[in-house]
Formats: sequence, structure tokens, C-alpha cells
Amino acid sequence: MNDIARIFALQNRNQHALRATSAAQRIDKLKALRAAVLAHMPAAIAALAQDFGKPGFEAATEGLNVLGEIDEAVAQLEGWMQPVEVAPSAYAAPGVRARILREPKGQVLIFGPWNFPFSLLLQPLVGAIAAGNACMLKPSELTPATSAVSARLVRAVFGEDEVAVFEGGPEVAAALLELPFDHIFFTGSGKVGKLVMAAAAKHLASVTLELGGKSPAIIDEDVDLPQAAARIAWGKYLNAGQICLSPDHVWIRPAQRDAFVEHVVGYVRSAFYANGVFNEADYGQIVNERNLQRLVGLIDDAVARGARIALGGKVLGSRRIEPTVLVDVPRDAAIMQEEIFGPILPVLTYDNIEDVLAEVNARDKPLALYVFSRRAEFVDTVLSRTSSGGATVNDVIQHCAEPKLPFGGVGPSGMGVYHGLHTFLAFTHERSVYYQAAHNPYEDFVRPPYAGKLEILSRRLK
Repeated sequence: MNDIARIFALQNRNQHALRATSAAQRIDKLKALRAAVLAHMPAAIAALAQDFGKPGFEAATEGLNVLGEIDEAVAQLEGWMQPVEVAPSAYAAPGVRARILREPKGQVLIFGPWNFPFSLLLQPLVGAIAAGNACMLKPSELTPATSAVSARLVRAVFGEDEVAVFEGGPEVAAALLELPFDHIFFTGSGKVGKLVMAAAAKHLASVTLELGGKSPAIIDEDVDLPQAAARIAWGKYLNAGQICLSPDHVWIRPAQRDAFVEHVVGYVRSAFYANGVFNEADYGQIVNERNLQRLVGLIDDAVARGARIALGGKVLGSRRIEPTVLVDVPRDAAIMQEEIFGPILPVLTYDNIEDVLAEVNARDKPLALYVFSRRAEFVDTVLSRTSSGGATVNDVIQHCAEPKLPFGGVGPSGMGVYHGLHTFLAFTHERSVYYQAAHNPYEDFVRPPYAGKLEILSRRLK
């Protein structure tokens, strides 16, 4: 823990030099980071497989996400760093100038999650470096092999006076949270997010919290049902359901439910089975035994309360649960009270969209909401009468994949946004600067004595 304090002090002394770096200097650092990501990708893919059986294709997309973030920053950074000129108001003196200077927050801390332990540690780092900050990183201890690769990668590019990585468990995280960082970026559960926010409050540090929630998928009667089922199933079973943006549960009309389930079954058979044998190579593990047993408990509780397993439900070898669909799930079942974060899809039915909207609005605001319909009025009704961090229409997860859209939660699903420009801004203080004119004709009016001036001012208040 002494090393944490030593490096924090080192970065504290170096932050002013980093603040003064040019766009060209920061771009050089980002290009070096890009080269290191490419060099370490084979090791990262192997580490992700070792940690929780992530298929090579899915692991490679983590690297692509980081490269995309870097490429966007390299292409746009010079413009992002330019002062933003603001037109003064009508009350300003002639000759006044106003601008916003984008400057680094200073010393920042990034916590990476275990479900995408490579990309979601390094993507925020891109914005922190682009903005000119000193940074400390804490990878997840639940994915130790990927944590080790990420640490080697970062240390190959940066000195510890600029970017430092601290591996370890909760005790390391607690020690880091004792320090007076200027900004903390956390991706993970709401439970831990509250602890991070409480720690940040002690130092009045700003935070970006990327959390989660029970993200619903709402299906209209007028819909391409086979397409909707395939897209929802893809998003649900990707990374074995361990995605904060995963469709948590589905709302559908009773007359469509069985056909929807059959389409999901068809997707699962084509995606994961060959000659009746499940292909584990294309389907990740649950991250650890504790989470596996939690998911098994959710299935068992739902079935005990009257739910029916329409697909899957069995535990496979190597911490895997079959892609699972549940129907007739009671609202008081445990699986409807917490974010599932696994490959289990409850399919609920509704007769009136008003009931669905009431149910969604009675819960915490989710990270995402998905609506499937050919009718614009249906989509507009759902979007205008609910709140979520983001939304995708007629697909799932895709709003997160668009780098020009800000990504983040709202309320219990998170605060703050990132991706592209928004990652840069997450680690930037926008400093307002007002340049007064040499002659201000209003100067004498606003100074005492005030005799006779209140009447003039009162005329402006009418």
C-alpha cells in the first residue's frame, strides 16, 4: 500500500507537466498505446479464455473496441482541445470575449470490470490520456490473467508517473479510494458503485459510474418476430449474458409468446449446437462458482414459484449454464427483483402497453431499453413515457456500439457518459473564461452608490 501512496505523490508532481502537453504529444502516446494493444492481443485473447472461457471472436472484439476509441481520439483530438468560443450575451460590454478552455481534471482513477476486463479498462484510459491526466488503473481481481496482460501492456507504454496499474483485491481498491483523486471512473455493480461514490464524496471528486439494471425488451404486435427473437437472443447469450446492456427480460403479447420462444430455440440450436452437441467453444463461462450458484438459485426459485423452463436450464461443465428461457414467471420471483447478469431470459406477457409502462417506471431506471415495432407511434409512446440510460429500437446493445453517441446510465443505472468525444469530456474540466473589454459602459451603473438606479433596474424586471 505504500507503493500506492508513493506513486500518487509522483503523479501529483507530474500532473502539471502533463497538463501542458500538446495535442501532438498526446497523439503520440495514443499511437504507442495502439501499437501495444495490437502487440498484446494474442495474449489478451488467451487470458480471456483462461479467465472465463470467452470465445476468441468475442475476445477480439474487446481489442477492436479499444482500437476504435483510440482511432477516434487520434483523428479528433486537436479539435477537441481547441477553446470553444462563446458569443457574449446582449448585456455584455462591446468587445467582450468569452470562451471555454478544456483542461485535464488532474489525477484520475479508473476501475475496470470483470465482464469485459480488457476493453472496459482501456477505453476510459484513452480519454484520460487524450485529456492530459495522470491516471491510476485498478483491473478486476476476478479475471487475473487478463489483469496481468493489461498491466504489462500499460507498463510497456507509460511511466508510473503518468499511468500506473495496481492489481489485487478489495483491499487495493479500498486503499486507492482513500486518495484525493480529481475524478473516479467506475464500471461495475450498483452496490459497489455506491461505495465508490461515497468515497469520492469525502474528497469532493467527480465520478463517472457505469452500472446496470434490469433492461427490458418490449415487443409490439406489429413486428418481425423471427428477427426480433434472433436479435434479442444474440444480445442475451453474448458473453453468457454477463453484459450490463443485456436484455434482462422480454415483454410480449400472449398470442405471440410461444412463437417467440420457438424462434429463440431455433437461434440457440443454430448458434450453439452441431449435430445435437453443444459447442462450448462459442459460449463463455460464468465468471466464478459464486455467480454460477447465484444463477442456479434464480432458476430454482422461479420454478418453485410456478415458472416453466421453456429452454435450457441445465448446468454444463466448466461453469456454464445452457441458454435458458423461462415463461410464466411470477413478478415476485427473485429473478424479477435483481439484474440477472447471466444467460437466463424471462419472457413475460402483457395485454395493455400501459401495464408494461407502469411496470418499467415502477423499477429503477435501467441502463438500456429495447423496443421492437414497425409502428412509429408505438416506439414514440414507449420512449416518451419511460427513462433509461440509452435505447435501441428494433435491436439490442447497438446504441453502445455507435461511437458518436454518449453511453451511460441514469439514476441507479449510472451517471456520466463516455465514448468518443464524451470519453475525452469525462476527464476534462470545461473552464469558463471571460475577457472583459477595455471600456465597459455598464461599469459605473453596477457600482455603489445605488441612488436612483433601482428604478431603472426595476423597469427591466417587468
